[in-house]
Amino acid sequence: MSVVQTDQTGVDISLLVCTYNRCNDLRELLETALTQDVADQFTYEIVVVDNNSNDDTRHVVQSFIDAGHRNLRYFFEPRQGRSYALNLGLNQIRGWGYIITDDDFVLPPDWVRNIYEGFRDNPEMSFVSGKVLPLWQGEVPSWLDQRHWSALAVVDYGEKPFVTDTENQICQLACAFKVDAVKAVGGYHNDLGVQGTRIGGTEDVDLLTRLWKSGRKGLYLPHIHFLHKMTKERLTKKYHRRWHKGHGRSYAVMRAEETEKGTLRFLGVPAYMYRQAVRDALACCKLMLTRRTDEAFWHEIQLHFFSGFLTKRCADYFTQRRNESRLGSAELT
Repeated sequence: MSVVQTDQTGVDISLLVCTYNRCNDLRELLETALTQDVADQFTYEIVVVDNNSNDDTRHVVQSFIDAGHRNLRYFFEPRQGRSYALNLGLNQIRGWGYIITDDDFVLPPDWVRNIYEGFRDNPEMSFVSGKVLPLWQGEVPSWLDQRHWSALAVVDYGEKPFVTDTENQICQLACAFKVDAVKAVGGYHNDLGVQGTRIGGTEDVDLLTRLWKSGRKGLYLPHIHFLHKMTKERLTKKYHRRWHKGHGRSYAVMRAEETEKGTLRFLGVPAYMYRQAVRDALACCKLMLTRRTDEAFWHEIQLHFFSGFLTKRCADYFTQRRNESRLGSAELT
């Protein structure tokens, strides 16, 4: 692990930036992250974890450090995978709280202050989040409605604050966490994050689920918001097909309660998922025949989720069978 760092003590909030080969976006993110309005209430740092980039990521960070930004630090994680980078960052940050800050965010100047005040005014909360709004960088297609926002990491739950817990579980993106709470439930699952070209990770969902199960609560505050860049690639059906297939693969690994219901299984996949896949396939065909292509695409991406789930479970199933066969052969000899 190589490190570039400066002396910094007494930090309240850490912005944890995990980045891979997006040095231009990272530069723009740091320009907004380093100019946050603290209103003399708190201190913050930015921790950049370079997840094995081969572009100018390190030089971009170093240029800001050389310019005198002493609250900026750099770490290198050679193992490919966002969860590896998150876990490294979790062990290096100095704040009592930290904020997931992706390299393609554009932050308003009061973003960190609003999060800090959210924790200050609600000390019983273990995590705080708000809205993630899109910054469109291309024409938005007709089929891309709010149902597709999960693949874009966009969130807007309205204008009223509310508590999220085991009874009200929502997908909170770019969340801010208390460090001790996250460490208490084991940090991030290394096989659930985005890795290289594989997208559709669920490391955030998995962490939130474990926090809820441990009895911890979060808070949604609608005045907390920032912009998330939506590149032209993310506005294509090709991207959404890839994302949902990767998402299905991640859920197969995560074994979430909502996907594992029922006892009847085939190749490690719950029977209800096969039935749902048949319904989605029939609905997709019917809608295509009636030229309702936008509705048909919604059912199509459910099939891509099923494909990713099935592929991963089949691989695990046959691997387990081979291992059991080898074990049985070894016992006979």
